[in-house]
Amino acid sequence: MSSEEFRLVSPTIDNDEKLPRKYTKGGQGVQKNISPPLEWYNVPEGTKSLALVVEDIDAPDPSGPLVPWTVWVVVDIPPEMKGFPEGFSGKEEQIAGIREGNNDHKIPGWCGPLLPSHGHRFQFKLLALDDKPNIGHTVTKERILDAVEGHARCSDKRF
Repeated sequence: MSSEEFRLVSPTIDNDEKLPRKYTKGGQGVQKNISPPLEWYNVPEGTKSLALVVEDIDAPDPSGPLVPWTVWVVVDIPPEMKGFPEGFSGKEEQIAGIREGNNDHKIPGWCGPLLPSHGHRFQFKLLALDDKPNIGHTVTKERILDAVEGHARCSDKRF
């Protein structure tokens, strides 16, 4: 990996690249809906805003195959920000302009997943946008992805 590569990391992910239980809804050490800390580096020049989409890519759909479950979406992140501290989601003192969108529970903010088994993978996708997207009042993963098509560079990390 180039040291100049646009990249996203989390300092709390263990060596097995598993999301620590404290950020989920089940198990010892759980804290209710606390988002993990994230850091990003080498934001591309010309970036006007950042967007974040986090999904459980191994979420089971009772009626079919695995369907990614949206855990968190965030838009209008200033490009000069270098990351989010642990517990950033839902804080009233967030940076002005940052908006948390609806997860697949239809509520805004981080919604720690309830893991039925070990081995779920999570994709954290940070999008560097060359324009501030016009998403409207209700922010969702689908609206973000539609609005940024052709306007984004992506750094993603699977845990």
